[in-house]
Amino acid sequence: MKKILIVDDEQDIVESLKFVLEGNDYTCYCAYNGEDGLNMARELMPDLLILDVMMPRINGYKISRLLKFDSKYKDIPILMITARSQEEDKLIGEETGADEYITKPFDLDEVLEIVNKYLEKANVK
Repeated sequence: MKKILIVDDEQDIVESLKFVLEGNDYTCYCAYNGEDGLNMARELMPDLLILDVMMPRINGYKISRLLKFDSKYKDIPILMITARSQEEDKLIGEETGADEYITKPFDLDEVLEIVNKYLEKANVK
């Protein structure tokens, strides 16, 4: 089963994502701040990472940059889910290596579709 790490400081968002993803046969791991999220990503080597931008300790941009610019983790798809919807924020997300930038509030089915797209692509390799 594919492993997904969800990193967001809003527990209700984490629980909603986890419920939908686990209902579709993904294994989910959760972290509620950036520091724990980064440590778990390095430890677990998830197949995909769902990342909030504004979090305590380390923000999502920094986590994305640290993982995407490390050859060991650079191939892990990162979906950024955030309330920051300005074009400038999306550009920062792209520059730090996010594969997708999804703004809150989001549609759970849409997120599932994007997750499936990335993880099916990973199967083809």
